Amino acid sequence: MHLTAPATGRTRTDTRPRPRDADGMAVASFILGLLGLLVLNLFLGPVAIVLAAVALWRGTTRRGRAYLGLTLGVADLAVLLIAMEASGTVSWSL
Repeated sequence: MHLTAPATGRTRTDTRPRPRDADGMAVASFILGLLGLLVLNLFLGPVAIVLAAVALWRGTTRRGRAYLGLTLGVADLAVLLIAMEASGTVSWSL
């Protein structure tokens, strides 16, 4: 009794990232950047920037969403810096 399908002798040699992965990264970058404007912007801002950069590097079809995620990630860090200057502390709260 075989629990797995028999091997056909072919292996996947194409290791290029699929566009779907890059599209998911672009959407995740947008969502995390948007969420980062409200909470955890010190963590979510850089994550959004990195995800957007990787999605653009991999050739996403959702370039607009990736650029928006990149912009929101930078805005997260700008909001944090402005709030830190205004409050005189290392963090901020609403």
